[in-house]
Amino acid sequence: MVTPKTVLLAALLVITAAFIVFWARVSRRHREERRESPRLLDVAVGFVTNFFDTLGIGSFATTTTMFRLWSLVPDQRIPGTLNVGHALPTVAQALIYITIVEVQFNTLALLILGAVAGSYIGAAIVSSWPRRAIRAGMGIALLVAAGLMVMTALGRFPGGGDALLLSGTKLQIAIAINFALGALMTLGIGMYAPCMIMISLMGMNPTAAFPIMMGSCAFLMPTASVQFIRKEKYSLRAALGLAIGGIPAVVIAAYIVRSLPLTYVRWLVVAVVVYTALTMLRSAMNEPEGGRTAAVA
Repeated sequence: MVTPKTVLLAALLVITAAFIVFWARVSRRHREERRESPRLLDVAVGFVTNFFDTLGIGSFATTTTMFRLWSLVPDQRIPGTLNVGHALPTVAQALIYITIVEVQFNTLALLILGAVAGSYIGAAIVSSWPRRAIRAGMGIALLVAAGLMVMTALGRFPGGGDALLLSGTKLQIAIAINFALGALMTLGIGMYAPCMIMISLMGMNPTAAFPIMMGSCAFLMPTASVQFIRKEKYSLRAALGLAIGGIPAVVIAAYIVRSLPLTYVRWLVVAVVVYTALTMLRSAMNEPEGGRTAAVA
C-alpha cells in the first residue's frame, strides 16, 4: 500500500537522482581539479565524520576542523564543500531513520519544506560572500556548534515529551525555526543539536529529531548544493571524497555499530572545534578589508 511516508521517500530518491545527474554534468566542465581523483585523506575524512554524524556527533564542525588542520580545502570553499560532499551520506541517513522512527507525516513534511526554503535562500547569499565574511561567519558558526556540543555533553538539553506531531502555533513556530536552521546550514552550522533543542522545547519525543533533522538535511543539501556547484564555490575532489567515504560509514554506524559511549569523543571534538573557530576568526581579522572575493579566490 502506498503511504504518505512512501511518497516522501520516493520524492527524496527523485531529488537525489536529479542532484547526481546535475553534479555529474556540471563537474565535467569544472575548471579546477577536473582530472584529479579524491585523495585517500578526503575519503577518510568522509568516513570518520559521517560515522560519528550518524551516531549524533555532527559532521560539519568536525569536517571543517579536518579541512583546516590538513589544508585540504581553501576557507572560502568550505561551506560549499560541506553541503555538496555530505549530501549523499545524509540522504542515506534520512532513508534509514525516516523508515524506522515514527513521526506524524504532516509535521515531518512541513518542517522539511521550511528547511529546504531556508537553505536555498541561504546558499544564494553565502555563495557570493567574500572570503573574509565567510571566515568570520564560519568562526562564529563553529563557536555556536561548540556551545551546543557542550550542552549535549553535560546533558543540558530540555527533556522533551511524548508527542509525535505539532499543530497550530507550535507548528508555525517550528517551521520558522527550521527555515532559519536550513539557512544556517549553508554557512556550516550543523542541524542536529539545534533541531534536538527545538523538538524538545516543543514537547515532542526527542527521538523525533532524527527523522526531522536528517530528512530536512537530505532534502535541503542537494537543493542548496546546486548554488555552490553552479558557481564552482566548492572543492570537487574533497566533496567526492566525503561522499565516497561517507555512505558506507552511515550504513555501518546505523546497522552494525548502532551506539557507542561518546562522552570523551564529544569533549575532544569541542576542544578542536573551538581551536578551529578561533583560528578562523583570527584569519578573518587579518584579511584586508577589500580582500579578494570568494569568486576571485
